Amino acid sequence: WVCPGHCEPLSWCPAGRRACTDIISTVEFNYSGDLLATGDKGGRVVIFQREQENKSRPHSRGEYNVYSTFQSHEPEFDYLKSLEIEEKINKIRWLPQQNAAHFLLSTNDKTIKLWKISERDKRAEGYNLKDEDGRLRDPFRITALRVPILKPMDLMVEASPRRIFANAHTYHINSISVNSDHETYLSADDLRINLWHLEITDRSFNIVDIKPANMEELTEVITAAEFHPHQCNVFVYSSSKGTIRLCDMRSSALCDRHSKFFEEPEDPSSRSFFSEIISSISDVKFSHSGRYMMTRDYLSVKVWDLNMESRPVETHQVHEYLRSKLCSLYENDCIFDKFECCWNGSDSAIMTGSYNNFFRMFDRDTRRDVTLEASRESSKPRASLKPRKVCTGGKRRKDEISVDSLDFNKKILHTAWHPVDNVIAVAATNNLYIFQDKIN
Repeated sequence: WVCPGHCEPLSWCPAGRRACTDIISTVEFNYSGDLLATGDKGGRVVIFQREQENKSRPHSRGEYNVYSTFQSHEPEFDYLKSLEIEEKINKIRWLPQQNAAHFLLSTNDKTIKLWKISERDKRAEGYNLKDEDGRLRDPFRITALRVPILKPMDLMVEASPRRIFANAHTYHINSISVNSDHETYLSADDLRINLWHLEITDRSFNIVDIKPANMEELTEVITAAEFHPHQCNVFVYSSSKGTIRLCDMRSSALCDRHSKFFEEPEDPSSRSFFSEIISSISDVKFSHSGRYMMTRDYLSVKVWDLNMESRPVETHQVHEYLRSKLCSLYENDCIFDKFECCWNGSDSAIMTGSYNNFFRMFDRDTRRDVTLEASRESSKPRASLKPRKVCTGGKRRKDEISVDSLDFNKKILHTAWHPVDNVIAVAATNNLYIFQDKIN
């Protein structure tokens, strides 16, 4: 893997400042992979566009440059509950392109917005009722009828909000997912999942509600939800107890009763105080084929066959060497970090993040895995990434890093894989790194 050049943050801030507005909070390629959107803690969305093939610069194809930047959400205040609603973008989801414009959904904790991103490279001139500077002309001085003409202008990319979907979630939104019918989408918070129509903003249908009558009886929360890529009636949601429920909207309007229940039996010998925390699922993703789904918990990534509920067909350890460090990770709250995972375009490989700006890639065919690092040193253009190894104890080799020297403030929570090519995007605090498979 090589770096065609990493994308600098729009404004710099120390990575150690947790409240920093530049920290990237979501990354998402569009359906073609030519656009890459990132959202940050300051409520901004930055869209990068892929450079087209250039004969004079054959390696420029993998480069992404800033295409559009806009403020998606602003901080708000809920006066009824005396709560601040932060502007941080929790999720971005692209809609399939239907015309020259692009559409995406972005959400913070409470409000989802549909944005239109369009280009304008022509302007109309020669109006009858107004001058070129916009002032109205005297009707009595108009002696001839003019036909306005379009003249070329510098390319301008506009982002405009087309729909605002608000006031439907009592708790913080953690997921949005566009349905394969391209007309509806779901949004999930800790206890409920709502179904929306993209054209209707004033109402949504509640399709899952796990809130108990007495909140003291609450034992689990919803952590992620996603629609099936091909079957518009099927969706899954994961829970903090490490379970996944597959629901079919044809069976009933309220999908509180699941169609399938995926759970791996716990090994009693490995049970500890932290077992319940580290078994919580932070992300769930269907494969592009729709046959499998992948879940990420704190220490591992699991691949499930939708036809087998009893156990996963694959389990990949992400950072098993941290099992002995769970106590200190609990004390510094890192044990509650929510790592995402993603598939490559052919479902043959998966990727997820770790600490020390490491990210892990697993080849499902060869069963090989690699640990790579996103850093400024490795992000020089055309520089190859070298595999990294973590030493858990004993004698440390020259190219290994000790588990005790890992930096837990540097973490890769958000990653994305190009839907067709071997191009990946990795968010490391306030930097976005883009790597592509080495072309010999």
